[in-house]
Order: sequence, then structure tokens, then C-alpha cells
Amino acid sequence: MRRDTDGSAIAHVRTKRVAARRRHGRASRARRDYHRCRHDSRRIEVTRNNAADFHQPLANAGIVITRPAGTASALASRVRAVAGKVVQLPGLALRAPSDIGAATTALRRLRDADFAIFTSPAAVRFAFRCLPTLRIPKRVRVFAMGSGTARRLARHGIEAIVPDERSDSEGLLALPELARVRGACIVQIGAPGGRNLIAPALRRRGAKVETIDVYRRVPPRLTRRHFDALERAPDPLIMLVSSGEALANLVAQLPEAQLARMRGQIIVVSSARLVAAARENAFREIVQARSAAPRDLLAAAEAALSRHRL
Repeated sequence: MRRDTDGSAIAHVRTKRVAARRRHGRASRARRDYHRCRHDSRRIEVTRNNAADFHQPLANAGIVITRPAGTASALASRVRAVAGKVVQLPGLALRAPSDIGAATTALRRLRDADFAIFTSPAAVRFAFRCLPTLRIPKRVRVFAMGSGTARRLARHGIEAIVPDERSDSEGLLALPELARVRGACIVQIGAPGGRNLIAPALRRRGAKVETIDVYRRVPPRLTRRHFDALERAPDPLIMLVSSGEALANLVAQLPEAQLARMRGQIIVVSSARLVAAARENAFREIVQARSAAPRDLLAAAEAALSRHRL
């Protein structure tokens, strides 16, 4: 009887051990399945992120917009549309002219001109602020520096001639409509300063040119809010610059540590002249866009960033 009892006990212990091993095996398989699912989930998430980056080439990049406050909304919208992180860092501020009365009187003389040239969207906006009743006769041929300026004019029912190749002074001066202007009365509406290429070139062609300053550019008033936003912006950073004045102002006002950081990032500029200015200010990775138009600035930024991500 004792042998039978001992045998039963031994059998019972063996049964318990087999059951324990089975439970342990099931638990191990469950853990492996759990970790495999987590791994697969991570792999799927990475694949999704890579696909998003492919379709949104500026995804998660910090895009520093240096245009004046109030003029950067179209560019900012385009950046957000491709998942870029917008950082507003205006390099200029725009103000009304020092003598609004003189600007208003000069704008009334537009009815006697042969040609009118608006140099920027801001020129259109401030011209109609100075003289809300501004009317330009149909016989006056109106020119716009770029498509953004033309759209602003169209809101006031004014159709403008726009350069196809370049949205800058050279592009405007290359228009065939401005090739033979001897004796013509041309009015240029804009701001003082800048490159000052258009009026002298047209005078050399024999035109009578009057410039009307309807606004002025001044250095921006950057605050802690701007600096904190730049500090929080993710790498890589891409700064978009279409004005030499804006670049000079930012170099002068940025804290030393932030300027050093920006010099090591990508800067996209809109002309060969700005390439030289960026190089003079110790920026290292400089990319030239086709023009200052938002689509061209972002196309250059996307190309530069894709080379970084290869």
C-alpha cells in the first residue's frame, strides 16, 4: 500500500510539473506575440511617417519666414500645407510714409501717366490707404513686380502686366512693353531704399520717371516672443529671405547663440545678390531660389531638405 501511495504522489507531482510547463509555454508565446505586435506596430508607424515625409517634403522642418508682419500669410499657408513648422521672424516692418499728404497728392497725378509700376503687394495696399478713391484710367498701362502684386491690384479691378521669367527688377525691365519708353511718363509706386534699379534704368531709356513713396521699411521690433519661438523650433531649420535689408536687420538683432545656430542651418535666398550677402554674413549652406515667389522659395527649400534626408 505504501508503494502505491508513493507512486500516486510521484505521478501527481509530475502532472503538476507538466501543467506548469504548459502554462509557462503559453505565457512565453503570449509575451513573444505581444512584443512582435509592438515591433510590427512600430514598423507600420515608421512606414507611415516615411510615406508622409515623401508626400510632404517639409514635414516637421522649421521654416523661418522673414517677411514683414502682415505680408507673410500666403507663404505661411503654403508651409503649413506641406506640414512645415512656421516660425515668424520678420526682418522688416512696414510703416505709412512720413508725409502722407505728399503721397496722396502724387497719387492723384497717376491719371496723367502713360505707365504705372507697383513694386510690391505692400505698394498696392498702402497706395489705397493713402488714397482710397484712387482710380487709374484704362489707357494707363499698369505693371506689377510679381503675381502677388498683380493679385492685389486685381482686387481693385486693375489688370496688370507681370514678368513671366523673374519676379524682380531685372524681370520687370526685361518686359518688351518697357523696352521703348522714350518720352513716356512713368510713375513708380513703392518705398524708398531697396535696390533702386528700375527708375534709373528707365531714365536711361529716355523715360520721365516719378517715384511715389507710399510706405517705408524700418527695422523690426523683435521681442522675446520671436526669440522663444525660434528657440523652440525643431531642426532642421530653413530660413527664407527675399530682402537684403531683412537679412541685415536679423543679423544685427538676433541673440548671438541663435544667430550662430542659424548660420549652421539652411538659408534660401531669392537672388544672386542675396547669395553674396548671406555668404558675407557667414551663412554656410546657401540655396538660391528661382525667384521670391512663395512657390519658388518652397521648391528650393524642399530640394535642399531632400538632399539632407538622403
